[in-house]
Amino acid sequence: MACLLEAPLRISVLSEVTATSRHYVDRLFHPDPQKVLQGVIDMKNAVIGNNKQKANLIVLGAVPRLLYLLQQGLSSSELKTEVLGSELRTEVLGSELRTEVLGSELRTEGAVVLRTEVLGSELRTEGVVVLGSELRTECVVLLGSELRTEGAVVLRTECVVVLGSLAMGTENNIKSLVDCHIIPALLQGLVCPDLIFIEACLRCLRTVFISPVTPVQLLYTDPTVIPHLMSLLSRSPRTQDYITQIFSHCCKTPEHQTVLFNHGAIQNIAPMLISLSYKVRMQALKCFSVLAYENTQVSMTLVNVLVDGDLLSQVFVRMLQRDLPIEMQLTAAKCLTYMCRAGAIRTDDRCIVLKTLPCLVRMCSKERLLEERVEGAETLAYLMEPDVELQRIASVTDHLVAMLADYFKYPSSVSAITDIKRLDHDLKHAHELRQAAFKLYASLGSNDEDIRKKITETENMMDRIVSGLSESSIKVRLAAVRCLHSLSRSVQQLRTSFHDHAVWKPLMKLLQNAPDEVLVMASSTLCNLLLEFSPSKEPILESGVVELLCSLTQSDSPALRVNGIWALMNMAFQADQKVKGEIVRALGTEQLFRLLSDPDTNVLMKTLGLLRNLLSTRPHIDQIMSSHGKQIMQAVTLILEGEHSIEVKEQTLCILANIADGNTAKELIMTNDDILQKIKYYMGHSNAKLQLAATFCISNLIWNEEGSEADAMTGCQERQDKLRELGFVDILHKLTQALDPNLCERAKTAMQHYLA
Repeated sequence: MACLLEAPLRISVLSEVTATSRHYVDRLFHPDPQKVLQGVIDMKNAVIGNNKQKANLIVLGAVPRLLYLLQQGLSSSELKTEVLGSELRTEVLGSELRTEVLGSELRTEGAVVLRTEVLGSELRTEGVVVLGSELRTECVVLLGSELRTEGAVVLRTECVVVLGSLAMGTENNIKSLVDCHIIPALLQGLVCPDLIFIEACLRCLRTVFISPVTPVQLLYTDPTVIPHLMSLLSRSPRTQDYITQIFSHCCKTPEHQTVLFNHGAIQNIAPMLISLSYKVRMQALKCFSVLAYENTQVSMTLVNVLVDGDLLSQVFVRMLQRDLPIEMQLTAAKCLTYMCRAGAIRTDDRCIVLKTLPCLVRMCSKERLLEERVEGAETLAYLMEPDVELQRIASVTDHLVAMLADYFKYPSSVSAITDIKRLDHDLKHAHELRQAAFKLYASLGSNDEDIRKKITETENMMDRIVSGLSESSIKVRLAAVRCLHSLSRSVQQLRTSFHDHAVWKPLMKLLQNAPDEVLVMASSTLCNLLLEFSPSKEPILESGVVELLCSLTQSDSPALRVNGIWALMNMAFQADQKVKGEIVRALGTEQLFRLLSDPDTNVLMKTLGLLRNLLSTRPHIDQIMSSHGKQIMQAVTLILEGEHSIEVKEQTLCILANIADGNTAKELIMTNDDILQKIKYYMGHSNAKLQLAATFCISNLIWNEEGSEADAMTGCQERQDKLRELGFVDILHKLTQALDPNLCERAKTAMQHYLA
């Protein structure tokens, strides 16, 4: 298969191809194997550190030829022997040659009957007499306990080295190599018994797989590859180094974690943590961090693994010591963090509170490299995200909240003037630093009011968040809005900092055109800004947000549908008739009832909440039910009849209770015997919440304070008589003896309405 670069690069590279480059490729086709080998070695020396030369050789077709030589070498590892024109098969068997002749087995041991001649650089073994016939075996050399085809092994190894060097060039080089099917060829090479060749193949595979353009799924296509790689781990420190790097870079999904776990990754890699080689220990540690990330099965297994008599968690804790390399401290902290988040280690365990958390806080200090500060902050944010106690401990450790403010000071003005390299480095990491700081602030302030106050009082914090919402980097915008969402859970901050800085304006702008992941977080924040006590609610309403929120309810993303309807629900709470009418018109009856049949329970619950808020206060109830009553009653019936949770049915009964509180709307219930029977059924349900909600319906139906006294008494009496005939009074009487105090009180109140 031809290996081609992308068109623009191919044109530019072809113009640079020189006669020298073509000469290297031409030598690969020479009939003399020795000259081919020398050509490959010369090519290896020519491409070292020379990306232009690498691109030239790829364009000139070096890769297919190198792969051909590699695969020819693999197929020639079987020796072919001729006896009087008939083909025999000679196999490697330990230190012996086994030759099969017409089904009978002949064993030639050692080299006693072999005569070896060295002709130049070629080894020739000939003159073996078998049953009177002359057996000729060429190019065989017996080395200790291994039979090696010397020329083929050396050539194959050098070919792999050149391919590995080509892979160290540009991403386009990697694409070309992958397109030429280099990965299957290298994986096939791992079955060779020669260790040097295996290490060369693994080194090249490592280089190819760590590139972001290589499809990692190629490692998992053949189910025999992973177990074979596991079997090679013990061959040498180099195989351990390369294989664990391959695993770390190719473990991207829970399915990948499961494959590696099921083939014994933990048992095979754990002993490497006490290897004499720092590289091996480090790669094993990185591999465990990838395997344990958000994986309960792996984490629960890791916590019980013993390494040289110590629990694995204790080995990780020792790697947190300050005198060890920062890379090792950080990666060990990540392993413990992931095990903790997966539930394998308690959040109040000493190794988390006294070791892991302080280590990660140290990584955020000015003394650390920018890359280390980013990784430390992001890992710490992940560790304490769900645990308020860890958040409180972190907030008072080494002045962390104030320390993070320094993350926003890159690039500094000093570096811009005095050190161009430093400026370039700072610019490269400035976005990552701001992103990490926002993430950590979001995690710190997700629960505790005092921490939120401390964050907002940090130097220019609200201005930085507002600026972050409009940054060019999508990752920074997402982290900034996450931070804003965390702080928006505070009533105090909504009333003060959020109002003073008008954060709703950049937030609304962000909602106009953003990826779904940003929209989800931004719309969640908007839900909080639309709460009744938020000063931002009025200006947001005036900005025309209703149409935007209604469009979110039509999204394919359940999270966006939930947030859209949730924001509308908050907007409708205790709203005037104008706002409610605008919501109903913008959402549309058809969409409202489509949401009431949404398969996502969260969407259904928030839609019921919206409907409940719309149907509040009697004039609003009567007005909405007069225009949409039939459809609403149909939706309520379907939900009460369907297989829904207790919470969904409770919310639906509460909507009926609101309808029953209307002046004219209650007649839609009283004239619907099916609904009345359902209310009766839920009054006798085993769940007290459903009983209470159903009892509220009846309580509202038998009481009416509106209209003239005569009309009220007449309508009220008719409803009471009908409900008595249907057996509701008897049920209420029984409920006055209910064990649930709220249900008992509500039933007594309803009975008093009857007596009145």
